[in-house]
Amino acid sequence: MRSGTLARLAVAGLLLAATAACGGSGGDAADGKVELRFTWWGSDIRHQATQKAIEAFQKANPNIVVKGEYGEWNGYWDKLATTVAANDAPDIIQMDERYLREYADRGALLDLKTQKDLQTADFEPASLGAGDVEGKLYGLNAGVNAYSILANPSLFEAAGVKMPDDTKWTWEEYAKIAAEITEKSSGGVFGSQAYGNDEAGLSVWARQHGEALYTPDGKLGVTAPTVTSWYQQLLDLQKAKALPSADATTQDMIAPLDQSMLATNKVAMGYWWSNQLNAVSKASGKEMKLLRLPSVTGKSTENGNYYKGSMFWSVSSRTEHPVEAAKFVNFLANTTEAGDIILSDRGVQPNLKVRAAITDKLPPAEQAAQAYIEDIADELGSVPTAPPPGGGGAQKILQRYTQDVLFERQTPAQAAEGFLKELGSEIAG
Repeated sequence: MRSGTLARLAVAGLLLAATAACGGSGGDAADGKVELRFTWWGSDIRHQATQKAIEAFQKANPNIVVKGEYGEWNGYWDKLATTVAANDAPDIIQMDERYLREYADRGALLDLKTQKDLQTADFEPASLGAGDVEGKLYGLNAGVNAYSILANPSLFEAAGVKMPDDTKWTWEEYAKIAAEITEKSSGGVFGSQAYGNDEAGLSVWARQHGEALYTPDGKLGVTAPTVTSWYQQLLDLQKAKALPSADATTQDMIAPLDQSMLATNKVAMGYWWSNQLNAVSKASGKEMKLLRLPSVTGKSTENGNYYKGSMFWSVSSRTEHPVEAAKFVNFLANTTEAGDIILSDRGVQPNLKVRAAITDKLPPAEQAAQAYIEDIADELGSVPTAPPPGGGGAQKILQRYTQDVLFERQTPAQAAEGFLKELGSEIAG
């Protein structure tokens, strides 16, 4: 994925070119059938399941042909920007929160509220807002998840440390537990992975302090003192040996899931999305447990968390077949037939009827993730503002300053100032 001002300008130019062009995606097959293109990223398991869902849709809708275009996350966004610029965007796009507003603001996405064949009445109400931009629905939630701590109970037990009561633990308690696990463990096990790899961590920290990463009008909403305190706590955790070394954390930031420190049983806790419980448990060979985030006050209702769309179904504004595209999205989102195939690969099903119908078919870890999502429902805040154009590069920027803090190349205050200045420049265009 590209980052920096040049990439920002390139994406903006590509999208502007697309909205000025004529024509659109999709078309008609040689036999007169409507042809739709559908793009997504993910693992081989996701590819196989999605292809099965496509086949099921086509069986029920023989006049619509859906062609899949898929790959890995790396390179996905460059390819999408290029196809949009060439006025050759896929009809249906698997979209991410980081880029939803970028594409929506450039006119590249269809307002799904205009499509009567797309129903949302059975959706978890809190999950719909994630795809809303200024009252228009540019992305339909494909899966519900929440930023959480994944814990390895077996490593807690080996260290003789009790699992926390996550309904009321504070950051101070988290720090104490992590340091204690490191002290009492053998084989180089640490209490926790470091945070700072994902802007979601900073977002919830800002919310715990009465701020937000972005304001509704697309500006930075978090202040330098708040970012400084976040980095200072991270540095204090490392100095207390609650976290691995800066070198180890840097490697962990770029490691595939199955090679991460949590999945290889080198740390007892880590910061992950709830829908990753099953994958991490499988990779580690251990039964992981989801924990709520700590808070400043010890109240789980004040830990800043929210329902995030793990990803979204979006439709190109240039599609030649909006009705058929919406019909396909409706199939993916609202039918138990698709739900039986996709299950919770993209997160907990946001359609409550589909969720109830497939629960017994989920692996134990995915049932646990779903139960967790439902348990925290009454504790969550509103969905934060989607990142503004330019916000897609926040993670890369954040990681660099996190590394500078951990290697003590910059103080927390210097890193906070640098991060806000650089990200502010990106979103200012």
